[in-house]
Amino acid sequence: MGEVSLAPDTTVALQDRFLRDLPEMAVRWQAETFPDLRLLALNGPLATELGLDAAWLGTAEGMRFLVGNQVSGDAAPVAQAYAGHQFGGYVPRLGDGRALLLGELVGADGRIRDIHLKGSGATPFARGGDGLAAVGPMLREYVVSEAMHALGIPTTRSLAVVSTGRPVQRETLLPGAVLTRVASSHLRVGSFQYAAATANLDLLRRLADHAIARHHPAAADAEHPYLALFEAVARVQASLVARWMLVGFIHGVMNTDNMTISGETIDYGPCAFMEAYDPDTVFSSIDHWGRYAYGNQPAIAGWNLARFAEALLPLLSDHVDEGVALAEKSFGVFRVEYDAVWSSGMRAKLGLPADVGAGTVTSLVDDLLPLLKESRVDHTTFFRQLSHADEGHLEDIRPAGFDDWMSRWQALGPDVESMDRVNPVYIPRNHLVEEALSAATAGDLDPLERLLVAVTAPYDERPELERYASPAPDDFGAYQTFCGT
Repeated sequence: MGEVSLAPDTTVALQDRFLRDLPEMAVRWQAETFPDLRLLALNGPLATELGLDAAWLGTAEGMRFLVGNQVSGDAAPVAQAYAGHQFGGYVPRLGDGRALLLGELVGADGRIRDIHLKGSGATPFARGGDGLAAVGPMLREYVVSEAMHALGIPTTRSLAVVSTGRPVQRETLLPGAVLTRVASSHLRVGSFQYAAATANLDLLRRLADHAIARHHPAAADAEHPYLALFEAVARVQASLVARWMLVGFIHGVMNTDNMTISGETIDYGPCAFMEAYDPDTVFSSIDHWGRYAYGNQPAIAGWNLARFAEALLPLLSDHVDEGVALAEKSFGVFRVEYDAVWSSGMRAKLGLPADVGAGTVTSLVDDLLPLLKESRVDHTTFFRQLSHADEGHLEDIRPAGFDDWMSRWQALGPDVESMDRVNPVYIPRNHLVEEALSAATAGDLDPLERLLVAVTAPYDERPELERYASPAPDDFGAYQTFCGT
């Protein structure tokens, strides 16, 4: 790499589409300059997808790009404005308080993606915060987002985590880091809430047109493009949340500013994977009422989409009542899509043939889940080992009253070989994530790297990784997650 004239202005040709299309929702800003950069994690395969040179990203110049300290002359980094309902309470002005959109990049595959930073310093939206991030939370997002990608779940992705050499004051003094995040875009329900609150109909229309062009181009040819946009977002969000439910993922903070228009999972703050099956499971330290519990996630997604519909009302009709009626009618696509993805996902998890009726699948699932809850059976382990039940693999976690259910299931002729292709053996188990993050914070990256080996190939069982398939030990205790700010 002798010629570092692979400079960002040629190698990383960032565009400023968001700023050009929606200047009222962007504040031009620069990342803070950091004293001592060190690469903690780099996603080589993603770099290749983006048309970036992974070796260059590991150089001093590349790391300066990754933290926003060196971007091309044509780039225009911005902090994005948005509003949002946080735990049900509306906040009219949130925005990127510690984040920065460096710009949009056309990857090697022709797709447009945002290159976005977290922890790059306070912006005008910081609301008194320091705008910084600690190593642990940034590596958590790296691990969990890449695990979600490996599970086939739409998600923002992590390109890199770079330690900054600048300490961050939280409960204690922690080493600081910047996460470089990649997404189809960072448009959210909260973006539309912000635009609607300005009462600037032209801005709202330009935002909707930008979203259609970026994510749902078929809506542009519909008889009613903005209603088609609403339906498209409802579909992708229904599919997304159903996929979360199938793997036991709990987002933890499903505020409207964390619901994307693209249908990608965003913001891995107080997130975690459920171990013992229980719909009431909550991990977030600030979710005192269980609003975002595992079992509430579909209903919350629907609630958030209702807020999206409210923001779109001026584009749906000149008459509020008519707009509401249109949105209510279109909302039915959410339940249809959610049920379809959940049902087909459960059919695959149980290995059931296509000729088994949907009602039979539903009945089996409805009878199984209470058994898992009553016996506090590990969700991931149960489904992975179900295909090997005849070999005695379920003996240690066999739910009470399970034999009758198992006889019904086996009578349907499940394809047990196919089950191992959809039921992961490895997820980012909470005790292993904490182990890896604690070690990385202290400067030891080996546990992080071993965990990534497991969770980025979640279906491939490897004997040497047995501990990564095991639930937390009894002495791990009740688990809580925190947002990291």
